[in-house]
Amino acid sequence: MEYGVGRISTRKQNIERQVRNILAKYPNARIIRETYTGTKLEGRKEFENLLKIIKKGDTLIFDSVSRMSRNSEEGCNLYEDLFNKGINLIFLKEGYINTEVYRKALDNQINIVLNTGNKATDELMQTIISALNKYTLALAKEQIKKAFDQAEKEVKDLHTRTSEGILTARLDGKQIGLTKGTKLTTKKEKEAKPLIIKYSKDFDGTLADKEVIKLVGISRNSYYLYKRELKEIVA
Repeated sequence: MEYGVGRISTRKQNIERQVRNILAKYPNARIIRETYTGTKLEGRKEFENLLKIIKKGDTLIFDSVSRMSRNSEEGCNLYEDLFNKGINLIFLKEGYINTEVYRKALDNQINIVLNTGNKATDELMQTIISALNKYTLALAKEQIKKAFDQAEKEVKDLHTRTSEGILTARLDGKQIGLTKGTKLTTKKEKEAKPLIIKYSKDFDGTLADKEVIKLVGISRNSYYLYKRELKEIVA
């Protein structure tokens, strides 16, 4: 089974670009969409649920390594864990660390048992072969770590640039966010208040609070907050 994992860090981002990239190469992939803020895996419900059901031979496809994990240590550990479970990992932008490449590095290890008749020579050659195998595997692991390190660095750089941009804007006298005392009016509030005025017996209507809450479809807390604000305006 092929699973394409699309992930965005904020709801303002567009996840469909990642989905299109995945489906362009793997049209039969089942797409898992998730909106997630932060760098750790904890709290990624869709992805966590996926990790519980995948089995040996399944394939996880990501647009880039940063969509799996932007924390380097955590990403490397997850990569190794999934690899050992026989899960295939594909990164469209970093194909050089796909598990297929890593598996080939393991398969290409030298497996030779020498018996030249000279024990010292045999031991020396086996030591050299063992060292070469470890070197090959270390190179593969290093490539994987570099990819996750880069993804983590990009996140930190973005946070730094954002913080610096906000600081610079404030030093230039620009307002960032709402000014103190400014109230943000939500769409829910705009839709609910006219209905409260129309139906509540405290205004132009004939219905009790409980009936208005049910009719408007808002919580008790929101209802009484809006009602109090409306009374203050009327007063």
